[in-house]
Amino acid sequence: MKTHVRVLVIGGGVVGVSTLYHLTKKGWADVALIERTELTAGSTWHAAGLLPLFNMSYTVGQLHKYSVDLYKRLPAETGQDVSFHVTGNLRLATCRERMDEYQKYCGTANTIGVPFEVIGPARVKELWPLIELGGSADTPAVIGALYHPHDGHIAPADLTMALRKGARNAGAEIYEHTEALAFERVASGEWRVRTSQGDIRAEHLVLATGNYARQTGRLLGLNVPAIPVEHQYIVYDESPELKAYRQGGGRELAVMREPDKSYYLREERMGWILGPYERGAPARFADGVPDWFGRSLFPGDLDRLVPHVEAATRRVPALEQCGIKDIVNGPIPYAPDGSPLIGPAWGLRNVWINEGHSFGITAAGGAGWQLAEWIVEGEPGIDMLGVDPRRFGAYTSKRYLVQKNEETYRNVFTIHFPDEERPDARPAKTSAVYDRLDASGAVWGQRYGWERANWFAPPGVERRDRWSFRRSDYFEHVGNEARLMRERAGVIDLTPFTKHEVTGPKAEAWLDGLVANKVPSKTGRLALCHALTRRGGIRSEFTITKIDAGHYYVVSAGAAERYDSDYLFKSLPADGSVTLRNITNTRGCFVLAGPRSREVLAQLTDTPLDNASFPWLTAQVIEAALAVDVYALRVNFVGALGWELHFPIEYAHHLFDALFAAGKAHGIGMVGMRAMESLRLEKSYRMWGSDMTPDYTPFEASLDRFVRMNKGYFSGREALEKQLAAGVPNRFVTLEVHGVTDADPLGNEPLFEPGGRMIGRATSGYYGHCLRKSLAIGYARAEYAQPGTQLTIEILGERKQATVLRESPYDPDNLELRS
Repeated sequence: MKTHVRVLVIGGGVVGVSTLYHLTKKGWADVALIERTELTAGSTWHAAGLLPLFNMSYTVGQLHKYSVDLYKRLPAETGQDVSFHVTGNLRLATCRERMDEYQKYCGTANTIGVPFEVIGPARVKELWPLIELGGSADTPAVIGALYHPHDGHIAPADLTMALRKGARNAGAEIYEHTEALAFERVASGEWRVRTSQGDIRAEHLVLATGNYARQTGRLLGLNVPAIPVEHQYIVYDESPELKAYRQGGGRELAVMREPDKSYYLREERMGWILGPYERGAPARFADGVPDWFGRSLFPGDLDRLVPHVEAATRRVPALEQCGIKDIVNGPIPYAPDGSPLIGPAWGLRNVWINEGHSFGITAAGGAGWQLAEWIVEGEPGIDMLGVDPRRFGAYTSKRYLVQKNEETYRNVFTIHFPDEERPDARPAKTSAVYDRLDASGAVWGQRYGWERANWFAPPGVERRDRWSFRRSDYFEHVGNEARLMRERAGVIDLTPFTKHEVTGPKAEAWLDGLVANKVPSKTGRLALCHALTRRGGIRSEFTITKIDAGHYYVVSAGAAERYDSDYLFKSLPADGSVTLRNITNTRGCFVLAGPRSREVLAQLTDTPLDNASFPWLTAQVIEAALAVDVYALRVNFVGALGWELHFPIEYAHHLFDALFAAGKAHGIGMVGMRAMESLRLEKSYRMWGSDMTPDYTPFEASLDRFVRMNKGYFSGREALEKQLAAGVPNRFVTLEVHGVTDADPLGNEPLFEPGGRMIGRATSGYYGHCLRKSLAIGYARAEYAQPGTQLTIEILGERKQATVLRESPYDPDNLELRS
């Protein structure tokens, strides 16, 4: 066994071996993998081997597509067969909402190049002759389906062996029966790993331990948010009807899924494999995998599966003649949102996570591909925000993970509405004024563990969402909130904002090297700044305010707390000249905005608020009512006269009550996140994580005014210079969508030029209630980005005409902001 490697991968399932394989593909041969027992001994060996391309996530969809493409060419490269059955994948629909989901997915599929067909019942019967199309009370009629012709199923062990062979052929080492027991950071910055077979030193560690993720993480001081959940599938005996069909010349049937009954079904040696996602499946190993478990399974629990078995038998009557050969019940790792954890560990340098793979066979290829890219090149080749482990925070306690992972499992096949808000393990993290917002009729959502008011139900209106891909019951009320903020004064609780304090003699110079804009040098000035990747993509967005000499206040998206905090921490100078403090939980934030906001705030402070004394894009430390040390920033995300009030958290109740007492005569009211979405679209404001991502540079995002190319070094500057020299390929666009009746764009819709060629994608969309227009923002090829250009956008399968608008269609000259 080697005693030193460049990268040590821990875990010998398909995900770990794929990571090893892809590291060698990047030219790093001095790499090794250790496995505590044998390769595939975790969840890989008992996986059903399905390869579903369907995924609503733009990121995960790309990973799955890469995997499927890789697995098809792997046998020719390695000489090892992977038993890939390209049968296709058929997803049934028995209601309009399910078809809406498929049509919404098709927009994502178009933008990432996944082939698909949306088909009717006759084509379903043609592809799957043994199906009962239904039409009775207990077997709903199939009204359509989504068909992926290029996926199917694979043998997980064979796939793993092919990846192993490819990695070994390129020089990688694999050591089985070698358990990681302890980790130590040595003076050189490398990691010493104590194993059951001796010590290994490594520059980089990759954790790909599947069911053991929490145990391995604990050895490094990490709370990895992944806990397995039991997944069962039934293996049936030979089916006479299926055998007759195949002997009669029928091709292998597509993997069939009936999401509305929560199961999948595929052929297996002239019989069937039926895999339900049932209610009541328990999370396992929350405290670690016991030593005795090894390559074991749990006892089957047929009672939990009965409703799904009955539904499948009604849909495929051939099942009724088959006996049950086996029930496979094994642990499958899950993260709270169902997407994997791929990327850097927080707080530790050169430690990488590749865990939480609930669809590990499908994702393994793509996960290894991008993690190897990240390790070798310093950043991934695609936007990985949707799977970055830092999308979760310290709130992921054991009980939280158990509840959320069980919830995620049982909702694998539910319709994934864009506005869904799942209820388990909530409320947990709440703003100090949660009770006051709740009393005001808040209908709650959640982001990064925080409860956020999505909208406010007026008296007499039920406080609940009816989720939909179309305009829903809250449409009218969201519109009223948006108009309230445009016409009078509104308050948004944005306490979840991520907030950092940066101090020290080199604070300004350090921050200036991290962002493309010029960091404020004068006290009371603020600037919108973007941290870029080396390739020039937008990594983070910060509002940076200079509070005093050597003292900066840095605000970013609430969902980016761990992501941004880790980036800032790992970028700190080693000489101690800069101090970084995460003060997210010690300051609250209320946005007070609207034409009456100055009159409201003037009743609470002696600080002059006129334009001469307090201009737009400046900040002051003020007293507000009895609250002291309030950072008042004259900026907001809705495009109105107003202030963000960042206050010591102990003043939350007092300041909230004071604002509403002062604002009563001015018609003040609460405004939720959905109204903010409408308002920000009217101003063409980009949202981090959807409209601003590493896929696009600030020039492509038309944020040129926030880039100072002549200020000296900043991360990504060289890449921007190259892009300017070559020509900026894409440009940010704001679109008015015509002919919309009930389905507005929501993001991930493809954009087409008049001849029908795809030339971009929408990244966000909503109805602009004050403009009375259906709006989308996104990216188009530069030649199609001029105002007045006519394009088309595909919404739920329908092509709609769209016109490129001048940026900020509401108040384009910012007269209200400056008023």
